[in-house]
Amino acid sequence: MLGIVPAAGRGSRIQPLGFSKELLPVGSRMDGQTERPCAVSEYLVRRMVRNGVDRVCFIIGSGKSDILEYYAAGYDRAAAIFVAQPSPVGLCDAIFRAAPIVAPDETVLIGLPDTIWFPEDGFCHLPDNQLSFLLFPVEQPQLFDAVVIDQHGRVEQIQVKQRDAATNWIWGAFKMPARIFHRLATLWRERDGRDEYFGTLVNAYLAAGGEAWGVKAGSAYVDVGTFNGYRTALRLLENNDASDDEGAPIFMPSSRSQVPSLPGEGG
Repeated sequence: MLGIVPAAGRGSRIQPLGFSKELLPVGSRMDGQTERPCAVSEYLVRRMVRNGVDRVCFIIGSGKSDILEYYAAGYDRAAAIFVAQPSPVGLCDAIFRAAPIVAPDETVLIGLPDTIWFPEDGFCHLPDNQLSFLLFPVEQPQLFDAVVIDQHGRVEQIQVKQRDAATNWIWGAFKMPARIFHRLATLWRERDGRDEYFGTLVNAYLAAGGEAWGVKAGSAYVDVGTFNGYRTALRLLENNDASDDEGAPIFMPSSRSQVPSLPGEGG
């Protein structure tokens, strides 16, 4: 089982940083008996491994050698693979850079390394044999890719950053078998690689007779690529750590928590 982590983006919304945005410390993890900082991308990788991923492919660009160094030894029981994206020209281009290493009989998991979401077993709610999206409710769907589904969960349309989105459910991660991954890669090339966003490619796939499914199993989703998102992620993690049952609904505290200043942010 392969996990694909597109990590070639510049992270301009949260600069200046002295390292790749995917290594931004958010929360902590236990290393034996020692508590250590946790890079934001670890949350995605951990969720992939929990679903059975044994290889994680990081798509990195120039200036991202620190990601290679950070994950060179792999993560838990999963080996790390690194593929270069010469320039950050969109999610589709990044994802399909991994096509040569996607074996015909495996399942592919994909997520965004600057997001934190719950429940931690979210990928496990998605079927292995279909193109399926893990959906999360958000307050501002126009900032994301809203996924319109019918009463049976079949995807009817993905509305990419659409101002008047018809639903507040967005995708935060997705899964598919290798045969569909390669079919999408072929379609993307046939469309001359003009799809920057995965949502527009999926819409073309649906129009050509393909099927996709949405699963409303997500309870909380945070894009950590902005300062406000960073603060929200800290509160989310604090709240989740205080809960004994990760499957329970996660409620954000109404007051702002004290958080450390980031580079370039006034204290």
